[in-house]
Amino acid sequence: MSPLIKPFSAIGLADRPLVGGKGASLGALQAAGLPVPEGVVLTTEAFAAFCASLPPAHAPARLAASLDPSELDRARRIAEEVAALFAAAPLPAAVDEALSFALSSLDPAGVGEPLAVRSSATSEDGAATSFAGLQETELWVRGREAVERAVRTAWASLYSAQSMLYRRHHRLEESDQSLAVVLQRMVAAEVAGVMFTVSPSTGDPSVVVIEACFGLGSALVGGEVTPDRFVVSKITGEVISRQISPKTHRHRPAAEGGVVLEAIPPPQCDQPTLDEARLGELLALARKIEALYGGPQDVEWAIGPTLGEGASRLYLLQSRPETVHTQRPRGEPLARPQARPFDHVFAVLGRREGRA
Repeated sequence: MSPLIKPFSAIGLADRPLVGGKGASLGALQAAGLPVPEGVVLTTEAFAAFCASLPPAHAPARLAASLDPSELDRARRIAEEVAALFAAAPLPAAVDEALSFALSSLDPAGVGEPLAVRSSATSEDGAATSFAGLQETELWVRGREAVERAVRTAWASLYSAQSMLYRRHHRLEESDQSLAVVLQRMVAAEVAGVMFTVSPSTGDPSVVVIEACFGLGSALVGGEVTPDRFVVSKITGEVISRQISPKTHRHRPAAEGGVVLEAIPPPQCDQPTLDEARLGELLALARKIEALYGGPQDVEWAIGPTLGEGASRLYLLQSRPETVHTQRPRGEPLARPQARPFDHVFAVLGRREGRA
């Protein structure tokens, strides 16, 4: 198989330089026998081949390296220039062939099976830095033209203003940066969400914190809905707390591709997203994932069928190191000293299991 493309079944954690953080994680999860929707990765070699075909004067890495962390306006101008260049430049023949092969492997009947097109940077999802949300993901992408456009957008997002300034702030070398693109079968999610295998607010390693919404998880990640929140004991499986929110909207697939925001009327919006059985499934997966990676994880998941499957099931969409609590400076207190003992108790309770 061409080095420009790799199926999840041929990917492990050691392949991060070739498939990026997200791709390496998905390959490792699938290799461990965990439920991951099928997918392939257009590798960093494909990205490198595309960038090598661009005019040298417009080399994006050189432009990004010249930025000062304070130059927001200039970063925006560079990002716009790169996006326009990446949208218009022709694909090298080998990259074009690799993309066609990827689509034929995921949609062999050519019916326009919906795909998630997700950026996978080599420097993302590490224990020390988190690029979550800085690179592009497009959901429910259908057909060759739309997929190619989404791939180009993902590539260009390595040079978004936010990404470049984040790297400059952390003094990361631009020459070390590259980006792969994950192409993955979509889950027609009825319920989706995230879970943390350690409390992101208190650092309690004995619990799993689960947040869930109706529809695609993009509504939760984008802050367009207040999710249900469950705290489950890793030791006993007991649901320690549950907060059921009015989930007034959800993301659902649009017929022409992409997603739309849809209102959820009562009483459905007030119903819990997860029952005891699904919480138990998520807890079991959380234990396995944490054991696999040997540390706290931030996991994306969805419940629903993929194309051709009638029954809904629980799928894992991503796992990355949890960074909200683990990046808190060592020795930082979870609550500040208070004048009265009662005030201290209420301060701690107020922080416990709050959203980070």
